[in-house]
Amino acid sequence: MQIPQMGYDRAITVFSPDGRLFQVEYAREAVKRGATAIGIKTKEGVVILADRRVASKLLEADTIEKVYKIDEHICIATSGLVADARVLVDRARIEAQISRLTYDEPISVKDLAKKICDFKQQFTQFGGVRPFGVSLLIAGVDDDAKLYETDPSGALLEYKATAIGAGRNAVMEYFEKEYSEDMSLEDAIVKGLIAMGKAIESEVKANAIDMGIVEVKDKKFKQFTEKELEPYVEKANEVLRQELSKG
Repeated sequence: MQIPQMGYDRAITVFSPDGRLFQVEYAREAVKRGATAIGIKTKEGVVILADRRVASKLLEADTIEKVYKIDEHICIATSGLVADARVLVDRARIEAQISRLTYDEPISVKDLAKKICDFKQQFTQFGGVRPFGVSLLIAGVDDDAKLYETDPSGALLEYKATAIGAGRNAVMEYFEKEYSEDMSLEDAIVKGLIAMGKAIESEVKANAIDMGIVEVKDKKFKQFTEKELEPYVEKANEVLRQELSKG
């Protein structure tokens, strides 16, 4: 007699006969329904941006935060359950502070990403808990730019350019064709905005994008204001309009 799937997807610690943890897979589905976030790495630094379109005109747009400063040289973009993301961001900030207080030096981007993934993985091993329904893009600069993607299972991968959330497939398809390791940080910003436009299938607006960069030369995170974003948004929209007219 075949045991129904329901017997395996109620407990995080039980594997199905074909080696799957359904609760982890469901957490990944939550991420796929989240807002699109994009990261691009260049020799000059790393760009991270996220879609923060407002669902209601009654909502205060400033309360929607998708890109977070973790340390002077590290930032995170999130996609998935907002409350879960907030817990992981707080955890990342604590780990960064511990490194400075204990070793008197900033934590490396890779070490921080590993610590967050170790924390996420714990929530796939014990009964009475559930996986975090959120993926993170962890970006920053050590000696050079770094960009890591984490998923609800605690898996960790480094990318040159990647995306999480609802528009991931469209963004990855675009970067497979357009990404170049020699492009400047400004080019990466424009390409990131074009990719976002492809993900949301419309032109982008400066007030609907949360974006930050970390440059190699000063290793400092900078978050862009709406006014600073506007010139890049206009360049991206010109390309999007041309492609739309051709289509």
